[in-house]
Amino acid sequence: MVIPAEMRRELELEPGGTLMAHVESRRLVLERRDEILERLRDEVRGVRPRSVGAVDELIAERRAEAQKEAAERERSA
Repeated sequence: MVIPAEMRRELELEPGGTLMAHVESRRLVLERRDEILERLRDEVRGVRPRSVGAVDELIAERRAEAQKEAAERERSA
C-alpha cells in the first residue's frame, strides 16, 4: 500500500516505515507501533494507580469477597 506523501508528512511517517493494521468499526486503521504502545500504557494507567500492583489488587478483591461470603453465612445461620 502506498500512502501519499502529503499524508506521510502530516503524520510524520518515514518512507518504508512499519505500521500496524487493525479493523475498528468496519474501518481499516493504520497506526505506528510506538503510538499503539503509548495508548495502551495510558489506558492501563487509567485503570489502576501506579502505586497499586496487580497482585495487591487481586488480594484485596479476594479478601473483600471472603468477607462478603462470611457475612452472608452469618445471616443465613
